[in-house]
Amino acid sequence: MTLHLIKLAVGCDSVKDLKGRVAERMKVAKAKGLPQRHIHITRMTPKRIEDILAGGSLYWVIRGEVAAREKIVAIEPFRDKDGIGRCRIVMQPRVIAVSPRPMRPFQGWRYLKQADAPPDLTKTSATGLAAMPEPMRRELRELGLL
Repeated sequence: MTLHLIKLAVGCDSVKDLKGRVAERMKVAKAKGLPQRHIHITRMTPKRIEDILAGGSLYWVIRGEVAAREKIVAIEPFRDKDGIGRCRIVMQPRVIAVSPRPMRPFQGWRYLKQADAPPDLTKTSATGLAAMPEPMRRELRELGLL
């Protein structure tokens, strides 16, 4: 059973902003000769690693709505220099916009079942949401029109 994680993208204002941040990290990694993978370090390690690695993604909440995802390729528990347990969530450096869905703030990460995960926002989306600028989508959702 595929399981996902969901986390707040603190400091990100849009999917475009998140894509820019990931691209910048990949540029720095390439310059240093490191692998092209996006890493997010968190304090808690998921217990259901097999379910997550069976096709799971990290869904990002941006400004109060689930807005994007990145496919998880590895979960690496480790100890930092102070001996504190941490976890690297390793993702493909490809941000995929998803159909926006409201989400209240929370701390850390949460599990997200496959049935509850929003679908990808594709260019061929029948609703035309993919072609709409993100700020307009956000405003229409806040007005209750989406």
